[in-house]
Amino acid sequence: AVRDGDEWIVNGQKVWTTLAHRSRWGMLLARTNPDIPKHKGLSYFVLDMHAPGVEVRPLFQITGEAEFNEVFMTDVRIPNSMMLGREGDGWNVAITTLMNERVALGGGDTGKGGGNIKVLMSLWAKRCQSGPVDAVLRDKVARRWIEAEVLRLTNLRARDKASTGTPGPEGSVGKLVSAELNKRISETCIDVLGADGMLFPEGYPMSRPGDAGLFGDNPRKLFLRMRAQSIEGGTSEVMRNILGERVLGLPKEPQVDRDLPWSKVLRSG
Repeated sequence: AVRDGDEWIVNGQKVWTTLAHRSRWGMLLARTNPDIPKHKGLSYFVLDMHAPGVEVRPLFQITGEAEFNEVFMTDVRIPNSMMLGREGDGWNVAITTLMNERVALGGGDTGKGGGNIKVLMSLWAKRCQSGPVDAVLRDKVARRWIEAEVLRLTNLRARDKASTGTPGPEGSVGKLVSAELNKRISETCIDVLGADGMLFPEGYPMSRPGDAGLFGDNPRKLFLRMRAQSIEGGTSEVMRNILGERVLGLPKEPQVDRDLPWSKVLRSG
């Protein structure tokens, strides 16, 4: 972003922007000073997604939906009044945004037996009514229930901390555990369905029905959608690094360009 009077002219591209094609406003972290270390030269803006020069291209997923997008900005003008926080302090604003996002992503339904575990338990109840069930599968379902309950209680603590306005590493704990658990829950759903879990019902709409939950109303679709849980909002690998450094006090990964001005950092291409 380059300053031009009371405006900033922005050029750049961002991929994996959630629901950008349906959004009126977006959050933009832009580089406003290339001559200082990379985290110190960023500013945080509220972006009008309908502004001239903003192009949004939906990206289709394995589920058949397009929840994510690639956004291109060409000479987009943003008033200085749309900057959140101080110039150059965008990284701190972004980190606060991300920490709250991770609390939300990992938080799920804090009601007992809610969220994706409810889908699994509903399938399990039907399976039990149809005849004898395998002991190994019963053990797997029980483990998913216990894991979901542990996560629910952990999330209650994280939400309590976030309500004070100071979200901590608990959000990263919830995000990491939730992402991995939701994948295991969806896999167990398919195990419970057996061979029937490999096929969608004939004529099933791949787009999410309006009255369905966030991840759809079909356990098969849940299985496909949960692959993204360990990527969106911060990968599980990034979450483990955060927890290792901020909770366990482990040394940070070596980074030779930490104190270099952004303009001098080597980049591909």
